[in-house]
Amino acid sequence: MGGGSGAESFLKLLAQNIDVLAGPVVSLVYPLYASIRAIETKSSVDDQQWLTYWVLYSMITLFELTFAKLIEWLPFWSYAKLIFTCWLVIPYFSGAAYVYEHIVRPYIVTRQKSVNIWYVPNKKDVFRQPDDILTAAEKYIENNGSEAFEKIIHRTNKEATSNSNFSTFYDDNYRYEGDHRY
Repeated sequence: MGGGSGAESFLKLLAQNIDVLAGPVVSLVYPLYASIRAIETKSSVDDQQWLTYWVLYSMITLFELTFAKLIEWLPFWSYAKLIFTCWLVIPYFSGAAYVYEHIVRPYIVTRQKSVNIWYVPNKKDVFRQPDDILTAAEKYIENNGSEAFEKIIHRTNKEATSNSNFSTFYDDNYRYEGDHRY
């Protein structure tokens, strides 16, 4: 046996276990690094990309945990997952945005008609301002305009008259695309 067979064996072993070696780097290390960078930038586009990725990664993980016994019978699963994760992660493909917009969003977000108005105070506001509905309303008006708030009030009043037990804030114009309404 020559020196080439040792290198061949090593390369063969490396090729057979590429999913084990590259999987954590592609699915965890790089997205973690990119997410930290996204937090530090002012742009919301990269925040949206990485939040979307982590939602999809969580769904993949839940799928794997749920169907672990079935997946262990599929020898190609780890390779398919690696390729799919690369497609989700690599910005050129924008796979995470595509899957979210075309698969997840139509079934989860568009069916949810209620708009939650949440106010998370800044650190400086934590002890100075009470966290109440008026503060949340002011924050909503600041982000979306008074017309949007008036529409919600008008719809809520109509809803309250038709259903006196409870009322919910509705916003039929809710879109995921870059706006950060909750």
